[in-house]
Amino acid sequence: MDIYSSLVTFFQAGGLFMYPIVAVLALGVAIAAERYIYLTAARATNQRVWKQVMPLLMDGKYGQAVAITEKSKSALSRILRYGLDRADSDHSRDNVEVAMEEGLMETVPRLEKRTHYLATFANIATLLGLLGTIMGLIQAFTAVANANPAEKADMLSASISVAMNTTAFGLMAAIPLLLIYTVLQTKTTELVDSLEMASVKFLNIITERSGATA
Repeated sequence: MDIYSSLVTFFQAGGLFMYPIVAVLALGVAIAAERYIYLTAARATNQRVWKQVMPLLMDGKYGQAVAITEKSKSALSRILRYGLDRADSDHSRDNVEVAMEEGLMETVPRLEKRTHYLATFANIATLLGLLGTIMGLIQAFTAVANANPAEKADMLSASISVAMNTTAFGLMAAIPLLLIYTVLQTKTTELVDSLEMASVKFLNIITERSGATA
């Protein structure tokens, strides 16, 4: 109960600027949760599709591979479908690579969607905290301007302490958002790298089979 009372007192002492910081933090956490679930699911789906398609590509069963990619909505399926469609009419490695790059360019923005908002929210939370502190300091100096000289020091120190709560809370919101942003950026980068690696392997298989049948 003491901890809860301390948190309530800390929140109330920060003034009105606490509420927008809470709103920014809540929105950031919601986006972070959605992106983490999406990226985790995308990675698992891509791995499952690759395990199904890889043996078919090695055996030259492109029709069955196309059927699998058409059933799946994963990022890897979209890229492979571009490559398979082009390879069906043109076995040139360069042309197939261009087609897969087109698929990759369409896929990457979906993976990176909304993640950059987290860094922006972290900056906004910090700035709101600073703004709240500045406004609090202005009110503090205004309040003690006409106060009893013997009481000015105590009133000023108490008012400054209250004003600093907003900056502290802004940083408490910004730091986790930045950490989450870094984690999601890393997951996104790893996912994009895996898609590029799968594309290269696909091109190598297509090229080798084309050379073998030439």
